[in-house]
Amino acid sequence: MIVVYTSPGCASCRKVKNWLKENNLKFLEKNIFQIQLNQSEIKHLLMRSENGTDDIISKRSKIIQENNIDVEEMSITELVDFIQHNPSVLKRPIVLNEKTFLVGYDEEEIGAFIPADRREKVITRL
Repeated sequence: MIVVYTSPGCASCRKVKNWLKENNLKFLEKNIFQIQLNQSEIKHLLMRSENGTDDIISKRSKIIQENNIDVEEMSITELVDFIQHNPSVLKRPIVLNEKTFLVGYDEEEIGAFIPADRREKVITRL
């Protein structure tokens, strides 16, 4: 199952959802401002990101800038708690399934979400 973490007004989130729909891929959307991510979910996102916090946390977010927060100095427990209470620090969209992890909308990389048995047909269509 593909899971897409989104927020309202996010243009890249709309692009990802439209792309998934156009390619008839089922997905579960999780608006990070409507639901509170649980600790295990946040830990899973951190584990899946290749570059740790750099991949999923926006160091330019208002709360980080205004409070001069260094997420690299936080323990995992502190970081998870911080993200739970400040979901706006997450980059969006975050798209993942069992095999693939993608942050943002990348026209080339998103194709990895198409199952292998359908990929050749989609590539031919393009």
